[in-house]
Amino acid sequence: MTGAGTDRTKPSLIGGPTIILVRPQLAVNIGMCARAMANFGLADFRLVSPREGWPRTGALKKGAYAAAAGAVHLLEAAKLYDSVEGAVADLNFVWATTARERGQHKPILTPAEAMPQSAAAIAGGEKHGVLFGPERTGLANDEVALADAILTFPVNPAYASLNLAQAVLLTGYEWMRAATDAKAPFAPTERSPAASRDMVLSFFAYLEGELERAGFFRPPGKQPVMRRNLRNIFHRMKLSEQDVRTLRGMVVRLVDGPRAGRREAAREEENLAHDFGAVPLESSQPPKDEG
Repeated sequence: MTGAGTDRTKPSLIGGPTIILVRPQLAVNIGMCARAMANFGLADFRLVSPREGWPRTGALKKGAYAAAAGAVHLLEAAKLYDSVEGAVADLNFVWATTARERGQHKPILTPAEAMPQSAAAIAGGEKHGVLFGPERTGLANDEVALADAILTFPVNPAYASLNLAQAVLLTGYEWMRAATDAKAPFAPTERSPAASRDMVLSFFAYLEGELERAGFFRPPGKQPVMRRNLRNIFHRMKLSEQDVRTLRGMVVRLVDGPRAGRREAAREEENLAHDFGAVPLESSQPPKDEG
């Protein structure tokens, strides 16, 4: 199953650091990690001794593929290793993720600090990777020792444990920010051009005239201030031509009441009710005792 934001007609980003899951325990988490990778164009997926084996079959495979939500190409291309040493052998630089200080005197960076370094190095031809440990225990100290630096997340110190896929997602997000211009993928479309000052002032004149007839500007001495406040409300909206037409039409309908066609329909409905013997509501009350 693919998500609402999936569009196979658009080019897919490919690259970024290698994502290495060390002894992952749950098929669903592996699938969710693949989805997080696909979100941010990470393409090299490696698994070290998954607890339940790989490639999986049956219900476990089904769970992983469902959690991947369309990123099954990463699951199918995932490389399997027996050791962390084998998984990082071809890499030039390795980050080890951990929520705990390990006393190994390595540089400790957040993804926002680390990924710009990796982006620059990868653009220069290096291969970087990020190690993620098992869901329950995280990486072992000997596994952290294989890395060049530690990657950790600025989280609530009282609850620092992240879901495996969340950690991959945050890393991928910072990679995308560092490696691209990180602009929003789409922009709002203008329904119509900005309204001209003449069009806006004409609307104000009409609106204020109707409000004055309705007795809105009270007491009379405050009318100038009330008019200015009312106009400033609309000025803050940066009205488009369509906005002004809609607002004006709305006020017209409030002032004039139902359209003529609707009044005629209402009269026709009353005539039909009369023809079929319906009793008007006011006539359904018992007569007053005039005695």
